[in-house]
Amino acid sequence: MALSTVDKKKIIKAFAQKEGDTGSAQVQIALLSENILRLTEHLKVNRKDFASKRGLLKMVARRKNLLRYLERENEVLYRDMIGRLGLRK
Repeated sequence: MALSTVDKKKIIKAFAQKEGDTGSAQVQIALLSENILRLTEHLKVNRKDFASKRGLLKMVARRKNLLRYLERENEVLYRDMIGRLGLRK
């Protein structure tokens, strides 16, 4: 379920604004989106895993807040992010 180190590095490299950028909103949103996709697949098979469902809801809320922040601060970057990740808005 969790992202491997290799997958994490690929995502960070794709969304980082500069070298060593691991904490920007863009990177956090991309990592959360990948985790959400993987956890959603897990929950399709394991319907009664309520602890994971709670974790999924927390991740979705965190991503929503980060997206709202990014939209407020830099709308161009926000539109780019939702386009690259295939999110609706």
